[in-house]
Amino acid sequence: MPDVSLLGVRVGWFDRGELEQSILAGARTRSCKLYAYVNIHAVNIATRDPRFRAIVNGAAVTYCDGAGVRLGSWVLGRRLPPRTVLTYWIWDLCRLLEEEGLSLYLLGGKEEVVRVAAGRLQSRFPRLKIAGWHHGYFAKEGEENSKVVEEINLRSPDVLFVGFGMPLQEYWIEENKGSLNTGVVLPSGSMIDYVAGAKKSAPVWMGNHGLEWLYRLSKEPRRLWRRYLIGNPLFLFRVIAQRFRSGRI
Repeated sequence: MPDVSLLGVRVGWFDRGELEQSILAGARTRSCKLYAYVNIHAVNIATRDPRFRAIVNGAAVTYCDGAGVRLGSWVLGRRLPPRTVLTYWIWDLCRLLEEEGLSLYLLGGKEEVVRVAAGRLQSRFPRLKIAGWHHGYFAKEGEENSKVVEEINLRSPDVLFVGFGMPLQEYWIEENKGSLNTGVVLPSGSMIDYVAGAKKSAPVWMGNHGLEWLYRLSKEPRRLWRRYLIGNPLFLFRVIAQRFRSGRI
């Protein structure tokens, strides 16, 4: 199926199985392929940040991460497969990496958090090859950054998870991908915090009804109120306007 163009952002038509098979293939290429997730927050950033939009649109793969993106696509007359959210998907993905004998590296979060996350993954998947981990609180340029890149390259992971938050993680990947010795790079947002238990996932029923944003807002209102209470309605308004401009209403 052809990609969906949502407010100028490319969203790939991948169901989870297709995405997993693509990652397995990409992990063996050693060509540092970016697999970018797209949710409402990503689209809103892209509408005001040409650099970020170019990074996402230039990724090897983009995939739907949020119910809002599926809704926006539906408004435009296209249906996307069910979303793939790394916070939940990470366990199945690690099981697949374990089965295939592929390695991963975790980059992001606080030092004690990423260490716990790596330990939890290793405990659940004893044969999973965890090449290493590093916290995300380092200078993203200069000597300190170079040492982090060297450490990653020394471990040579097949899959690299980068969790600095959006858009910093995408900027860092763009700036360093030419130097990274890895197959696939997955921006991962707060996934490391969730794996470690530092943050709690929304109840299943909320996730199944596209209400994770409401749960997250209730937990971090001061940080997230603008993203959700302003960003979500603004996104929907822009999508409806796009459909009007297309002449389909």
